[in-house]
Amino acid sequence: MTVESWIQVGYALPVLLRGLLVNLELLLGLLAIGLVVGMAVALVEVYAPRPVAAVAVAYEWFFRGVPELVLLFLFYFGPDQFGVQISAFTAAVLALGFRSSAYQSQIFRGAIQAIPAGQMLAARSLGMGRLRAIWHVVLPQALRLSLAGWSNEFSSVLKDTTLAYGIGVVEVMRQARYLTARNFRLALPAFIAVALLFLILTYVGNWTIGLMERRLRIPGLEARR
Repeated sequence: MTVESWIQVGYALPVLLRGLLVNLELLLGLLAIGLVVGMAVALVEVYAPRPVAAVAVAYEWFFRGVPELVLLFLFYFGPDQFGVQISAFTAAVLALGFRSSAYQSQIFRGAIQAIPAGQMLAARSLGMGRLRAIWHVVLPQALRLSLAGWSNEFSSVLKDTTLAYGIGVVEVMRQARYLTARNFRLALPAFIAVALLFLILTYVGNWTIGLMERRLRIPGLEARR
């Protein structure tokens, strides 16, 4: 690893950043799916009748139990067997998004169950229906409480976006691989540069979520670290 190799990687930095932008697009897509589906799964597990809740638990266990790379292959190659073709990017967003929803559902379930049961009773005594009480009383507090656990999920799925390399998405790892394919001596500095980019993104993301957690903290109902 020489100074010259670092200079060459420096010249290639715009290409790596272009790949990193694809990782961020993947991240936004999978987090959106994870948030919406994960919240729905958590609500079903907590409030739905037992047979329906069992379906949600089975969904959660499936996506938590299957390796991410296998899910990526299933979502990318599976639809083609039925005559449906989807892009590698879409397959990655769906596979990683549904997997994230299984983990996010447990964060949200814990936060929902941390809300004192008396609050639901108080809301019902004021004439609120069950759905209205969940929407207006339980969820706003549960979402705030879930921020601490959600920061771990953010860090995890941010790094998981590099797995999309496995099905051909041209993200930052593939851009680094193209660079090293042209000159193998650039391998170490190129992948160190990728590691540094992810360290920066992880720090900035966690700092932002921590700031939101402090700003939205509910006195007397903070998540204990």
